[in-house]
Amino acid sequence: MKYAILVYETEQDFANRPTVKAAYNAYSQALVEAGVIAGGAELHPSHTGTTIRLRDGQRKVQDGPYADTKEQLGGLFIIDVPNLDAAMDWAARCPAASQCCVEVRPLVSTN
Repeated sequence: MKYAILVYETEQDFANRPTVKAAYNAYSQALVEAGVIAGGAELHPSHTGTTIRLRDGQRKVQDGPYADTKEQLGGLFIIDVPNLDAAMDWAARCPAASQCCVEVRPLVSTN
């Protein structure tokens, strides 16, 4: 089953990324070596995002973060593992688990 490991970071965590790059590289390599990685991406900070809503047929655009929060989605890993316990084991190994927040969420199968 596929799971998303969602990494939530504060603005300070984003600023500190260069200092934890090696830890993320090692984590990514461990996922590859275990054969469980199915995708993922590092995201730019939330202030670079754009939110789009359609209201009454009109596009409403908001630059910057969707909501004013202390933590924001900073990236994700998609893994393919047998069950939630295995996904939680991998999430616990993610560098963000000891610094900020990691969420594990199952992906909806498109088959």
